[in-house]
Amino acid sequence: MSIQSIQGKLIEKFDTVQISDRFKKREFVVEYIDGNPMYPNFILFQLTQDRCDMLDPFEKESMIEVSFNLRGRKWNAPSGETKYFNSLEAWRLQPVQQTAPGMGGENVPPPPPPPEQDAIDVTESDENDLPF
Repeated sequence: MSIQSIQGKLIEKFDTVQISDRFKKREFVVEYIDGNPMYPNFILFQLTQDRCDMLDPFEKESMIEVSFNLRGRKWNAPSGETKYFNSLEAWRLQPVQQTAPGMGGENVPPPPPPPEQDAIDVTESDENDLPF
């Protein structure tokens, strides 16, 4: 079992499907950009059992962080053929906090320092010279 986490845009939310009387699942798709934004990945995740409702508060197009386990299964078909299946089983969903432009989330250079002002020597001033 491998535990992973990615951030991406929620593209699709599917309804919960009752597979058997004791098992249900819900699938969703996240657009994940790894490298070149011209070629995004569309990753199908699943939620199972009581976790199916975790997707309800999230709207399509919202940015989310998905924590998931990578699962693999082997199945021997009645015909004797062996098949392998992979699934990405989500166990935590969180909204991604996006920073507003200019709030430090970009590669923006720091503002220039204020211009230097002439130094004022207060050691020789008298208390009575204060304007207040």
